[in-house]
Amino acid sequence: MVMDRIALTLLIIGGLNWGSVGLFQFDLVAFACGGSGSMISRVIYTLVGLSAVWCVSLLFRDRDHEPAEERR
Repeated sequence: MVMDRIALTLLIIGGLNWGSVGLFQFDLVAFACGGSGSMISRVIYTLVGLSAVWCVSLLFRDRDHEPAEERR
């Protein structure tokens, strides 16, 4: 559950970054981390990509069998 929220948060950040690239040609991650080729930018891009792979599993999970307390 926590991992799902972390992955979704990273995907939202990545989606907003791609939106800014598409609309304004401004890469916020590259701007904040010293260019798109810097190590920290590459780590962030990799984490967003791994989050996307993780979130694919959300499409195939059966959430009907979870206890009511966990569905909040």
